Amino acid sequence: MTIGHHLEELYGLPSFAFPGPDETAELPEPDAVAWRIAGDVYDAEEEWEDAFARFLATVDTTRVRALIVGAWTEAYETDSSAVMTALLGARDRLPALRALFLGDLVMEEAELSWIQQTDVTALLTGFPELAEFGVRGGTGLGFTALAHTALRKLVVETGGLPAEVVRGVGGSDLPALEHLELWLGDSQYGADTKVSDLEPVLSGTRLPGLRHLGLRNSEIQDEIAAAVASAPVVARLHTLDLSMGTLGDEGAAALLAGQPLTHLRSLDLHHHYITEPLQQRLREMLEPAGVRLDLDPDDADSYENEDGTVERFVAIGE
Repeated sequence: MTIGHHLEELYGLPSFAFPGPDETAELPEPDAVAWRIAGDVYDAEEEWEDAFARFLATVDTTRVRALIVGAWTEAYETDSSAVMTALLGARDRLPALRALFLGDLVMEEAELSWIQQTDVTALLTGFPELAEFGVRGGTGLGFTALAHTALRKLVVETGGLPAEVVRGVGGSDLPALEHLELWLGDSQYGADTKVSDLEPVLSGTRLPGLRHLGLRNSEIQDEIAAAVASAPVVARLHTLDLSMGTLGDEGAAALLAGQPLTHLRSLDLHHHYITEPLQQRLREMLEPAGVRLDLDPDDADSYENEDGTVERFVAIGE
């Protein structure tokens, strides 16, 4: 599976692509859409920073509530530093900004693991009123522990998430955070997170408002499920997402034997390797309680080596 479509919405607002320099289009009201600013990864006629400068000159940015950063030139080998500099330089012109997504690139522009990022902490400190922040791409990604009182949703999409980012998120004080989603990825693409790195998140001590937890796209999904089965944070969740990874019978058995999950509104396990008997036990435990349970295998694929060992794959690595 790959990422084949750009974001369609952000902050509850439909995405609108700001026109290129040679395009004409009727522009919506500044606060009615999530503005997508993008250039071309290959042979760009306009740098991202120049497109953003046109946007600042064209739109009443004091009313803009959501921004989506699309492709920048050579995103497969040039990180997002210049984009961040441009955004931070315009923060006084974006007083209403409440949502920002950095790196809305699809497969044709750059595979997930190719996207070059940098330490994104400055965007959160520079925009203290942000309610939603998302970033795509784990190569070079940094996230330093911080305090942010307004952030309600944090999404990090990678094919290989560095453990230092997980530790940075876990070490942050985010009292308003309701939705946390981490795509942990595959070790072949830089994932080196251990379950112990997730302990501050699973304890929930710094996340009193958390209601949705997504620990997704991981090659250690069975270990994560075992940790989640006894994690204090689970009792306050409304939704739990352990999808897109290599979850199998070991992880499913841990969930069945762990703390009750019948208080959840939904449990997403799609793209899994759980055998039918364990799937049925999950249904019998959760569906009578009204929990929406997603057990779609979603083309989860495995490979048997010559020695008989079986390799499982996360949904999105490269």
